Amino acid sequence: MSSKKLVVLGLLGTQLDTGKHAHRWKSWRPTVSLCQHDDLLVGRLELLHDRRYTGLAETITTDITGVSPETEVRRHVVEFGDPWDFEEVYGALADFARGYSFDMENEEYLVHITTGTHVAQICLFLLTESRHLPGRLIQTSPPRERQPRHLAEAGQYSIIDLDLSRYDRIAARFAQEQKEALTFLKNGIATRNAAFNRMIEEIEHVAVASREPMLFMGPTGAGKSSLARKVFELKRGRHQLAGQFVEVNCATLRGDTAASTLFGHVRGAFTGAQRDRPGLLRSADSGLLFLDEIGELGADEQAMLLRALEEKRFLPVGADQEAKSDFQLIAGTNSDLSGAVAKGEFREDLLARINLWTFVLPGLAQRTEDIAPNLDHELENAARLLGRRVGMAKDVRAAFLDFARSGEAKWSANFRDLNAAVTRMTTLARGGRITHEVLSGELGRLRTGWKTAPGTVVGENGDENALLMSALDAEGAAALDLFDRAQLACVIRVCRDSKSLSEAGRRLFAVTRGKRKTANDADRLRKYLTRFGLTWPCANHSPP
Repeated sequence: MSSKKLVVLGLLGTQLDTGKHAHRWKSWRPTVSLCQHDDLLVGRLELLHDRRYTGLAETITTDITGVSPETEVRRHVVEFGDPWDFEEVYGALADFARGYSFDMENEEYLVHITTGTHVAQICLFLLTESRHLPGRLIQTSPPRERQPRHLAEAGQYSIIDLDLSRYDRIAARFAQEQKEALTFLKNGIATRNAAFNRMIEEIEHVAVASREPMLFMGPTGAGKSSLARKVFELKRGRHQLAGQFVEVNCATLRGDTAASTLFGHVRGAFTGAQRDRPGLLRSADSGLLFLDEIGELGADEQAMLLRALEEKRFLPVGADQEAKSDFQLIAGTNSDLSGAVAKGEFREDLLARINLWTFVLPGLAQRTEDIAPNLDHELENAARLLGRRVGMAKDVRAAFLDFARSGEAKWSANFRDLNAAVTRMTTLARGGRITHEVLSGELGRLRTGWKTAPGTVVGENGDENALLMSALDAEGAAALDLFDRAQLACVIRVCRDSKSLSEAGRRLFAVTRGKRKTANDADRLRKYLTRFGLTWPCANHSPP
């Protein structure tokens, strides 16, 4: 103990402190025992008690004076109407703490948590942890061997300092748990990019500490979906979420069915609604909902989502009774939502609601130092899928990394490009080795694919063929008439050069859209792509 006066604050134990009056010195009494230790010199005891137990408090005061004359006992009446009512007990103890004059320069404080109801003990712990009671906790316990004696033994005591930084083993354990959480969020990949690692650390902290929405921004293939799932698994492992992970790409939601998919519908709500449908928001109750490409949501769905976020309730399509769902939201986008707000395409209030925690995931080209560990990760995944080990010689690996880090490597689809490249190389690797020949073929495929990236003019022959075959298989491309080949190649080029289905539709139908009563450009484009068996993600980016 320091040279400061030691002050103990504690509740009178209406059971443990009583003992049998005639033989009370043969009983261990925790409040009295505080003052029986030679190595714990209590200068003052602040004894809190109910008015009904004033007589017991006076007896305890007398007995403490007998065993420790140097200890001053001050009694405080603190009334609990119901000692098991958490709100009432906490309020009374908090009022005492606020009204007490702490002298931190000359006194140090211990808070006794052995006496009182369990509710009172919890409240004392919370008030000490929050520094409303600026001290440490002290616990007392009876002697291990109970033998009849003239004077009861003091028993034992232990002091607990809630400053966890003082406990090396606890601090080390917390640090290890955080390190494991960061590794988990990064799929076990030892990433080297400093900015990315700092962002993952912040995401881990926010994920554990908050249930507010998170917004992941970044190009397609940067890992938004994978990271959202990892956040869910991390929170579920900490028992913060009991529900499931529900994921939907908003760009795939079509017209009138979008609201039904998200919010559900009742039977008969529209033609074809033959039974009730719960909707994805209800499926995500107590879990996590990941809305990728949230900028593709229609105006009505945006309004319904905002209410669901703020009030945890919404109205299914065709229903007259609200549904409830308490879910956490992670939204993903590769578009400029602020720009969409300025154009009137996205609700400003919804953006404000989901923009509390925004993280911009960099593309692979901005993380060249992380290509090597991600290459190793993809090789391990491919080996598991193939059921055999596949390796690269040092010179082959070095040649791939030199290309991957060069300005020639566009990585327009980011980690999807890398995954696709490794998948192809490991599949073609005979004898479990990726050779220079296999590597050379793969680099050629990547170069050809990137020639048709956004902004590239597609010619009539080779480039057009490469563009079509990057979206269709060889058989599908060969089956097209010359007219369809030229038209579809133009459409795919615009899709590759657009951030969203809506933007591509506006560009493709810019002339005729003003002549139509209702301009649903996204739906027109979607129907056109469906004729060739294509979806927006396939038309927008080269598939693996």
